[in-house]
Amino acid sequence: MVPLRAVVCFALLAAAAATDVKQCPGMDIPDLTENVQLSPCTKPPCRLKKGSNQSITIKFTPDKDLSDVKTGVTANVQGLVVPFVGVDGNSICDKVFLENGDKASCPLKSGTTYLYKDSFHIYAFYPSIAVKVHWELKNDSKDITCFEVAARIV
Repeated sequence: MVPLRAVVCFALLAAAAATDVKQCPGMDIPDLTENVQLSPCTKPPCRLKKGSNQSITIKFTPDKDLSDVKTGVTANVQGLVVPFVGVDGNSICDKVFLENGDKASCPLKSGTTYLYKDSFHIYAFYPSIAVKVHWELKNDSKDITCFEVAARIV
């Protein structure tokens, strides 16, 4: 039997790793904040340092079998929506894992919980500015999961 102290420590570590993200307009995804981890960022606005890499983990469970899933990643810069270079429109099929850490791939099965793990580079040519990042995982233009988070490119 696992000691209660170990369970409490694990729960606190998991909560500390989650990033405070917001629902995308028109969506209501249960436990969204607990299922998104941006590293290094636990509290918005996330500081995206030029020349560094940002890591992301999203936990999700599809409600139908999916042959492919793509990212939709944009930055809203003072009302202008621009794609995040190098991340927007990519297939996630080679970056998906089961909850136990085993590698998975497409097709994804309905009712199975997956972890999408990726990292992306913050390019030096990005302007130093506050942005709202919109990140979605989608299949045939239908959102599977989606969140928004305030960020500042520095």
